[in-house]
Amino acid sequence: MSQAPSALLLIATGCQHCPSMLQSLSELIKEGKIARLEIINIVEDPEQAQLLNVRSVPWLKLGEYELTGLKSKTEIQQWIDKSPDSSDMSAYFEELMTSGEISKVQQLVEDNPQHIKVLIDIMANEESSLSARIGVGAIIEHFEGSEILINNIETLGAHCQNQLAQIRNDACYYLGLSHHHDARKFLHPLLNDTDNEVRETAQEALNEITD
Repeated sequence: MSQAPSALLLIATGCQHCPSMLQSLSELIKEGKIARLEIINIVEDPEQAQLLNVRSVPWLKLGEYELTGLKSKTEIQQWIDKSPDSSDMSAYFEELMTSGEISKVQQLVEDNPQHIKVLIDIMANEESSLSARIGVGAIIEHFEGSEILINNIETLGAHCQNQLAQIRNDACYYLGLSHHHDARKFLHPLLNDTDNEVRETAQEALNEITD
């Protein structure tokens, strides 16, 4: 049995949703689902909000996860049940990106470059939302030409054979952003892809590789 996580809840006087979050977390700690709960009113202690870069409340740090906005007791329980493996981190990254916190995901990848594989998993999931896909694109573009992207050429290349043209196309585009010659072996075959957009993207990606 995994250890119950600790929780930090930031609230503010007059916040409409904070009391509901506080009640849910209080019930969860009584049930033994949370080991420890710390509550900070940022009206009285604004430095904590600045330190954590929190712009709105309620804000909850639950183990590895940081969640913004009202969450029901059921939703909080679902995050408690998650573990920080690849599939659950995908859900967390999607949560952040659809909430407009792309910069937070970017920072997480910078802090732990292995997390870029989570972004690639989101790219390769046909059920990923449009907002999540846009977020993935913005973050990977930030890492254009970086070692983080170069070190994942093989991972991206594997998706060049995906049955969905959209995923092949995205993989092509991100391989081009690596600007690395190792990407060529995955891009050349797609010059003859059945999808016109994939063919064009593959050619454009190859044009980005000059060495």
